[in-house]
Amino acid sequence: MKYVLPFAGSLLLVFDFSCKNPSGQEQLFVAKDFTDENLFSENIEGPDFDKNGQLYVVNFQRDGTIGKVNADGSCELFLELPKGSNANSIKFDSKGNMLLADWPMHNVLKVDMTTKQVGILCHDDRFNQPNDLCINKKDQLFASDPKWKDDSGQLWRIEPDGRAVLLESGMGTTNGIELSPDEKRLYVAESLQRKVWQYDLDEAGNLSNKRLLIEFPDFGLDGMKCDLAGNLYLTRHGKGTIAVVSPEGRLLREVILKGKKCSNLVFGGKDGRTVFVTMQDRKMIEAFRTDMPGKKFR
Repeated sequence: MKYVLPFAGSLLLVFDFSCKNPSGQEQLFVAKDFTDENLFSENIEGPDFDKNGQLYVVNFQRDGTIGKVNADGSCELFLELPKGSNANSIKFDSKGNMLLADWPMHNVLKVDMTTKQVGILCHDDRFNQPNDLCINKKDQLFASDPKWKDDSGQLWRIEPDGRAVLLESGMGTTNGIELSPDEKRLYVAESLQRKVWQYDLDEAGNLSNKRLLIEFPDFGLDGMKCDLAGNLYLTRHGKGTIAVVSPEGRLLREVILKGKKCSNLVFGGKDGRTVFVTMQDRKMIEAFRTDMPGKKFR
């Protein structure tokens, strides 16, 4: 199968992370350091690549910032958010705008990548604290919205015009959220309940047929992403592993990380088979190679 990079003029070609054994053979599912430790705050989160293949991560050096991660693992400040704002997730729309889940201010922010001007795409007082985001080809956002003080959560759809639609309330602590490669299913993780739910998704972005995909006996769940085959890569916060789960809910493997508090991940690299993981206890990014590219690489 030929994997085509989805980014025009892709700089992902220089994110050439490799992991080989002494005989020169590629090692899969072996975590290595990609950046130095202590470059980010303990709330490092939300990694994503822009349309040019540049990696961005939440909370560089301190909270309330967005960091830019270079191909050699060096990092620099990209943006300081307005006073009081703090992002937890990064996504990019089809026009190249950076979208941020601004949890303290109940916003989804939109950043012009040329001018770095920060605006509000959506504000809703009904939000608890928008946490994680995923986006479809129509630029509809789906947002998890936990309320940690009573272990509850909500699920939202945010239209490109900024209108917020409540999809479900009365959930557990909603956190990681992801679309299947064909965008016909939505996955939502409940952190403290350690459950991952699966929904059918129609053309309008409405949900139906909720069912349990998988439940874990211990530790928490945080961000997650799909590979091209539809397998979910789930961060098990506190255990320090990435659980790889099939679309049918079967646990395929667990990738052991060097740190314990993994918060989110993203697929990248020249062939889409490198997974970059944000580590809150080490305040850095780890990476490992997989046998299947991320869903954007087709």
